[in-house]
Amino acid sequence: MLREINFDGIIGPSHNYAGLSHGNLAATRNAGGTSAPKAAALQGLAKMRANLALGLVQGILLPHRRPDHGWLATLATDYASAPAHLQAQALSASAMWAANAATVSPAPDTADGRCYLTVANLVTMPHRSHEWPQTLAQLRLAFADPAFVVHGPIPAPFGDEGAANHMRLAPAHDTPGVEVFVYGERGGPFPARQHRQASTSIAGHHRLSPRATIFAQQSEAAIAAGAFHNDVVAVANESVLFAHEQAFEHREQFHAELRAALPAVEIVEVPAARVSLADAIASYLFNAQLVTLPGGGGMALILPTEARDTPAVWGWLQELVAGNGPIRRLEVVDVRESMANGGGPACLRLRVVADPATIDPRFLVDEAKLAAIEAVVRDHWPEHIAPDAIGDPALIATIERGHRALLEALDLVGLIDN
Repeated sequence: MLREINFDGIIGPSHNYAGLSHGNLAATRNAGGTSAPKAAALQGLAKMRANLALGLVQGILLPHRRPDHGWLATLATDYASAPAHLQAQALSASAMWAANAATVSPAPDTADGRCYLTVANLVTMPHRSHEWPQTLAQLRLAFADPAFVVHGPIPAPFGDEGAANHMRLAPAHDTPGVEVFVYGERGGPFPARQHRQASTSIAGHHRLSPRATIFAQQSEAAIAAGAFHNDVVAVANESVLFAHEQAFEHREQFHAELRAALPAVEIVEVPAARVSLADAIASYLFNAQLVTLPGGGGMALILPTEARDTPAVWGWLQELVAGNGPIRRLEVVDVRESMANGGGPACLRLRVVADPATIDPRFLVDEAKLAAIEAVVRDHWPEHIAPDAIGDPALIATIERGHRALLEALDLVGLIDN
């Protein structure tokens, strides 16, 4: 039975505020602050627990080895000798944002009825460009069943940032749908991270029907305002597109293509006159998980507390759920540590439509497994990381011990060598 599964990235013990992501306003605004890795990971686990309570299927992706000594070796240095900017790039915990792990096309959409995944190359940002080998190792383990095909990355220089720039709409998760690839061309002062060529190549690798594939340009205004990924200004679920009025460069053309490909689509658009791009991005209104609740419960938005704390956003949302539209419920979660580094609830998860029985069970969680992970985090994750501490050998030893303890607890220690 095909179900939507949300695979959340566990926030790693090296979570810190180095401000490495140009164009991510929250990350750069908080650069140089003191992070709280233990609190960050516990917040992420609480979000997963809340999803389980809603009846959703929940999976995990693991933190990467940090520092990435192998990457530093390719630069002819080691952690102790590296300059501070390379130390920060080798220590980044950014793999926690699983929406950038891969692009996923479920079996109902593909020519041979298998689920395809392509690991993202993330070449635009140096601190993320070395993530894909460890992510690929996890994907090939979690999705080793013949029901899946896992592809390596699109080659540079064609930037690919994964599911954060991809949406799927369908009458139901287990029926054929329309896949929307959102690319950027311009972003004012900021880089457009998703290249159209990367998107078209992934669609080809995934054996998608051209009649059910749309390529849409993200608006320059959105990127320039800080929407570094499409999932900061738009999210889709089943037949619903929830988006800001200024999300797409050629809005009317895109809407027409979408309605032609999926006549039953419902477009819920937030007017710029009610919620500005600045408020939408600061609150991560659209970086929410839009999910279908089991048992005919309709759709819910899983939002960060920042959405509730932004008056224009929360006022509009109250009107939304009071109406007769498809989104009927708001669930607020505290992921402040991730938000301060530039990632909301949707950044933390990768959506995969699949039969849970075909997935390596070590990557699926229940209450007991979440409790076991929580125990490791409480015992091993640093309480705080100050910006001047990243060169401290004692901190690095703590981070490496914590990572190994987690993999041992999940019987995945073999990933240490990948």
